[in-house]
Amino acid sequence: MGIVPLVDTRAHFAPQGISDRIALAFTRALRFVADRFFARRYGHRAIVLETVAAVPGMVGATMTHLRCLRRMEDDGGWIRTLMEEAENERMHLMTFIEVAKPSVLERALVIGVQWMFYLGFFALYAVSPRTAHRVVGYFEEEAVASYTAYLAEIDAGRVANGPAPALARAYWQLPEDATLRDVVLMVRADEAHHRDVNHGRACALDGRPFDPERIAPYPAKAPPAPALGASAGPAAGTRGRLAA
Repeated sequence: MGIVPLVDTRAHFAPQGISDRIALAFTRALRFVADRFFARRYGHRAIVLETVAAVPGMVGATMTHLRCLRRMEDDGGWIRTLMEEAENERMHLMTFIEVAKPSVLERALVIGVQWMFYLGFFALYAVSPRTAHRVVGYFEEEAVASYTAYLAEIDAGRVANGPAPALARAYWQLPEDATLRDVVLMVRADEAHHRDVNHGRACALDGRPFDPERIAPYPAKAPPAPALGASAGPAAGTRGRLAA
């Protein structure tokens, strides 16, 4: 079984300035709406929220790519980092689709939320990449809290600890007898890593210090599958980047 990294579930970046406070207030407002709409239906909650979570990495990678082309400069590895984040969040979504089986209403909600959030986040990133990354950092703090609550429901027996979907077992390199609890532990560790990476990126863009040792470890993933029958190698690169 893949090793589950330890997660600091209480890690929080204290806002330092008006833009940080706005980012935190925006995040808490969305958390309030999610709490009222989904209550304790954590699997269904994950489907909608992971649709949102998969947007920032793709937007950030696109904007960074275009900026580097305009300025003819290196990206410092951020394009691949953000693309990997987007792919990872998409895999979370695909996993919870297998777990929760979304209704027609929830699928329609996913479409609407995705477009609204994509356009809004794209505009925010164009105006202030630092604030955009801070928003994501706070989003991920809430994600860690949500998955911690999900685990508590599983441990209390209020949510069935069924078998892990085959897709999740392959992605996180889990054993055949892995359960939903094992999957949620891996997802929570992923979110903790994205939390710290985005807070660190926001600090770097603002010229603030951020200790790299604070970044939560990233769980191991299966090697990327080659796209369109191509052989795996240097061209395959980051997981799934050729697939679209």
